Amino acid sequence: MTDIWHGSHSPSRFWRGGLWALELRDDELADLTYDGRRVLRSVRAVVRDRDWNTAGWVVEQVAETDTSLELLLHTEGHGAELRATVRVDVADDLLVVSFDAVSTTDFETNRTGLVVLHPPQVAGADLAVTSSDGAARASAFPRDISPHQPAFDIAGLAWTDDGLDIDVRFTGDVFEMEDQRNWTDASFKTYSRPLALPFPYALPAGSGVRQSIAVRVAPRAAAAEGPDRDLLELTDTGSAFPALVVGASTAPDPAPAAVPIGRTLLVELDLAAPNRRAALARAAASGLPLDVRIVLDSADQDDPADPAALGELVAALVGLPVVRIGAFAPDTHVTDDAVAAALRAALADAGLELPVVGGARSHFTELNRERSRIPDDLDGIVFSVTPLFHSLTSEQLVESVAMQRLVAQQAVTLAGDALVHIGPVTLRPRFNDVATVRPPLPRDTDLAHGYGAQHADADDDRQDAPQLAAWTIASAAALAVPGVASIAYFEEWGPRGAVSAAGADRPVAAALRALAALAGARLLSATSPDGLVWAVGGDSAHARTVLVANLDTRVRDLTVTVDGVVHAASVPAEGWIALKA
Repeated sequence: MTDIWHGSHSPSRFWRGGLWALELRDDELADLTYDGRRVLRSVRAVVRDRDWNTAGWVVEQVAETDTSLELLLHTEGHGAELRATVRVDVADDLLVVSFDAVSTTDFETNRTGLVVLHPPQVAGADLAVTSSDGAARASAFPRDISPHQPAFDIAGLAWTDDGLDIDVRFTGDVFEMEDQRNWTDASFKTYSRPLALPFPYALPAGSGVRQSIAVRVAPRAAAAEGPDRDLLELTDTGSAFPALVVGASTAPDPAPAAVPIGRTLLVELDLAAPNRRAALARAAASGLPLDVRIVLDSADQDDPADPAALGELVAALVGLPVVRIGAFAPDTHVTDDAVAAALRAALADAGLELPVVGGARSHFTELNRERSRIPDDLDGIVFSVTPLFHSLTSEQLVESVAMQRLVAQQAVTLAGDALVHIGPVTLRPRFNDVATVRPPLPRDTDLAHGYGAQHADADDDRQDAPQLAAWTIASAAALAVPGVASIAYFEEWGPRGAVSAAGADRPVAAALRALAALAGARLLSATSPDGLVWAVGGDSAHARTVLVANLDTRVRDLTVTVDGVVHAASVPAEGWIALKA
């Protein structure tokens, strides 16, 4: 039986050359270490089409010696037809990764080349940047999540981490860096080519791409000792545990007779979709309070919305239990002054007084980058979390959780006095926010073929995985910080739901119900010592409950303290437990 959490890809394999070692995950060179200390999170070659879709690599052959590792590859999908070699060579303190590729057809790409991922623990470290003209300048890896590129025009980078002086040199193109923590990726990414250059650009048939990355290290001090990896200390934050919200299903009719999981249903309605009224009616039929998000529609860039369509949809909310409402521009996916004004005008015309929220329909990235365009007088700030935006590996899912804590904390800071509402949290994107054109919309006025995410590449087999329950508890533990009022997860039913289209609970449903039961209690929060074990709790007049999640692949015997009271907890591998503390 295939383990859907760990995937059906080739199993990881470890390669060692001298003091260098790495994990080969399909085409990715992951967790590059020197003498047991991690130097780089990853090096890999990427091919992205004109809409930033990523073509997959098929590994045809792997050859290895004591000093080299070579992969023969070809691409698959999105119109890319490239053949390539990725090679690793080591000698003493030097590791070199070379990429040599040829496109067999004419191909329009936004990026084709090597990408280096730096681990998040380097945040705040001094960074020396060598430019393409050889000039050197002092910089630093940003401590707070940087909305824009921390470094441009890169030919070389040097920094110190875990007692190692690390120097990386790039050839074949000009590189720059972005802070991937914006997307809850556990990395800073150095990539080519510069985004200031026009894209897409052409790779004619027969043309090649050659790049290399040379990494040299020098030990400076002993490796640092980390915290106690088996200790979780919860403290009373004085804030309320966030409300648990579930996304409305976007799957085709018929709906199963499912038991509601959350206490609120988040429904996203696109004014350009003919079946928006049907989507609203189905969400309203749940009987749950509604968190309504509207994607505006306009052919005129100077006009934020078609007033008639927006007014009609808002008028349909009269008499429904709407707890808050937000709207987003269809091109930027954020709420600006014009969007907020259009929504408020429609509410006034309908005689409705509702809390108006806004921010980014997509990732924290857009909230972070566009905060100055988002009105300061909103009743709440919103953004979504999509951990599988850049990579589809389960390692990416696990590593994203610690980054979710960072984006939640920074969102609270950006929100000022407004509360933060996070979600939907989904495994894959509900839509392509970097596409150059809007995707085709369904022509139906009913839900026979579903809507929204049903028409995106948003399904993931891991929705059925038992491990997703532990991941969701861990995610909630990371996101539930003071200032976060609600967290929305997945969909209520269907292929992306907590419940199947037939009405059967998936394993994640139990985790969501456990989180929903804590809503309104005093929030008990802890910091994960290693990003693999997490705990979160609620303290009410009736009970004190702590949920403990273990994303590790082995059983973890933990010490959990709550207000100084010590509890022993043995948590199964990739599982979770509930403690009555």
